Amino acid sequence: MKFNPNARLDTSQVQDRRGSGGGGFSGGGLRGLPGGRGGLAVGGGGLGLLILVAVVLFYMFSGGSGGSGSSASPGILQGASGNSTVDNNQLAASCRTGADANTNDDCAVVGIVNSVQAYWGDAFAASGGTYRDADTVFYSGSTGTGCGQGSSGMGPFYCPSDQQVYIDLSFWNKLRTTFGANDALFTQAYVVAHEYGHHVQNLLGTSNRVGTATGATSGSVRLELQADCYAGVWAKHASTVPGADGQVLITEITDADLANAVETAGAIGDDYIQSKLGGRSVDPSQFSHGTSAQRQKWLLTGYRSGDPASCNTFDTNDLG
Repeated sequence: MKFNPNARLDTSQVQDRRGSGGGGFSGGGLRGLPGGRGGLAVGGGGLGLLILVAVVLFYMFSGGSGGSGSSASPGILQGASGNSTVDNNQLAASCRTGADANTNDDCAVVGIVNSVQAYWGDAFAASGGTYRDADTVFYSGSTGTGCGQGSSGMGPFYCPSDQQVYIDLSFWNKLRTTFGANDALFTQAYVVAHEYGHHVQNLLGTSNRVGTATGATSGSVRLELQADCYAGVWAKHASTVPGADGQVLITEITDADLANAVETAGAIGDDYIQSKLGGRSVDPSQFSHGTSAQRQKWLLTGYRSGDPASCNTFDTNDLG
């Protein structure tokens, strides 16, 4: 995955809450789509589920309170108040162009956010609708959100109440050092695009179709698989999406990039998590995100079609 070195990055789509200077750096309905989800954070978009599920399993099997599935309950979100002051000065100074995104991981996430939102802005406009930008919040440790207190242990998540995506960027390191998971750049793009898929669902009202029930064919599973599919749709168009200055932001996505994302999708299915991470028998009644095979299928469905209409997971009996 490569960025256009001459394209301008827009750091106004990011809120940097990591501390003074930015901390450590490294509308209408959309045609063809089924139209957040209360005040609950939608977590587990992509790899965020790996950490979130550890919290959920602890609460489920130790007698504590908490939720499971794609929504982190307010109980999980509560905690000591964290950083909330926004200071984009260092981010804005360091992340000016695609050349910066090619050498700085934080700037790469800015570029991904810009590209994903530019795609959905065009897609909504083409369907006579209006897309509303959602900021991505960079934070360290914990931070206040419209859904309660967010923490780094949750991984990336989307809060429909304030329509923002939250990421503690140290999460990428945890993927590699703690979980031994694939943390390639395009894997990060898949995670971010999945969370913005939840934002699209929120704007369209799709999330309102989903309750708190879990299970192999539950609304929760369908919501998560659709977000995977939306991530794939963006990926299909990413190398043609222009940024704020009209220049294409991402110039190359390779077969290896796609393979990294598909591999990741296979490592975060409910069946894999229950058996490999939870050390338990697979229990489809507790599925909330879909199996490994399903997540791979819907990511590839979106990528191969490049059409949001192909992501209608709510009106099919064949989830994979």
